[in-house]
Amino acid sequence: MLSNDLTLPPLAILAGGFGTRMRPFTEKVPKSLLLVAGEPFIAHQLRFFRQEGVERIVLCVGHLGDQIVAFVGDGGPFGVRVSYSFDGEPNLGTGGAIRKALPLLGGEFLLSYGDSLLDTPIAPVVGKFRRGGLLAMMTVLHNAGRWDTSNVEFVDGRVIGYSKEPTPQMSYIDYGLSLLKAEVFDHTPEGNAFDLGFVYRRLVQRGVMSGYEVTKRFYEIGSPAGLAETDAHLRQRTANPTTNGTGVLN
Repeated sequence: MLSNDLTLPPLAILAGGFGTRMRPFTEKVPKSLLLVAGEPFIAHQLRFFRQEGVERIVLCVGHLGDQIVAFVGDGGPFGVRVSYSFDGEPNLGTGGAIRKALPLLGGEFLLSYGDSLLDTPIAPVVGKFRRGGLLAMMTVLHNAGRWDTSNVEFVDGRVIGYSKEPTPQMSYIDYGLSLLKAEVFDHTPEGNAFDLGFVYRRLVQRGVMSGYEVTKRFYEIGSPAGLAETDAHLRQRTANPTTNGTGVLN
């Protein structure tokens, strides 16, 4: 449950990619609308975030984004308020998409990915971020190569290394939920394509990115194997529902 004085910031979801690893399925349907456990994947995402107390969501869309708008609408059926930021042409990349969405997000916002299904309480993450006073926070999972390539070095509550070319010291992975101050996008190229990893690496180099360690694994639909695993997980969870202390289905 949220404390009475903790209001969660808006959440940006990056849902504008081409889903190249999921072709041919994503040639006519955006990845966020691929069916998982009988529903478009984004329906599962939006329900999770609403259960965690998120009220405002900005969907950063691009490839076949009109289909996402048609399905999600204003978010009412999912109990959230949804607005949209369109990439346009050419694709702006993950960093450029967030840069364009900043007017809708305000000075502080959560960030997640359109192909990731999370399972961690969000309010404690926000609380720690605000107490810490740094410009950014990344949730991290001790991965050790179990679910994907580890890409984070995490020591004493700080992210001190982040790279798509991991080093032996990197045993953690970006869990898929971050908190950012809008000012971290200062001096980034407006209207140009760039990767979010560029921003993250710069924050790490400056020593202004903290970390929040989670213990439950994430699920993803970025690959056929990942989609099949996520589908099985959600079907099993529906068949055997239990709740943790946050009211979120395990």
